[in-house]
Amino acid sequence: MSARGKARKRALDLLYASEMRAESPVVALERAIAAGEGPTNDYTGVLVRGVVDNQARIDELLSEYSQGWTLSRMPAVDRNVLRLGVFELLYVDDVPDSVAVSEAISLVRDLSTDESPTFVNGILGAMEKSKPSIV
Repeated sequence: MSARGKARKRALDLLYASEMRAESPVVALERAIAAGEGPTNDYTGVLVRGVVDNQARIDELLSEYSQGWTLSRMPAVDRNVLRLGVFELLYVDDVPDSVAVSEAISLVRDLSTDESPTFVNGILGAMEKSKPSIV
């Protein structure tokens, strides 16, 4: 797994755990850093802070593009992987769109349901195609 792949996985861990604990992901990130538990890759912080800073817009877009699915109905892992994917797709210029999508699919393939890769690909693929009208 690449360094950025590990950073994505760690960011997902922080976002997911924070949601389950009803705490701020940034607080969890800062606590982990202060305790010397990482993350060792600065990109994890970029991802966590970026998702938190842009979560209202990200969630709005996810609600729009996830036809027939509310955010609360999505598995928590899928919801947080989608947030990471949308953040990279729309706000991280040095990550190609296809990489943002494929990395999100890889995360859910390893960590979620059998249907999750298709679900995540459908949403992020549609957003990638209409990105010029979103941004």
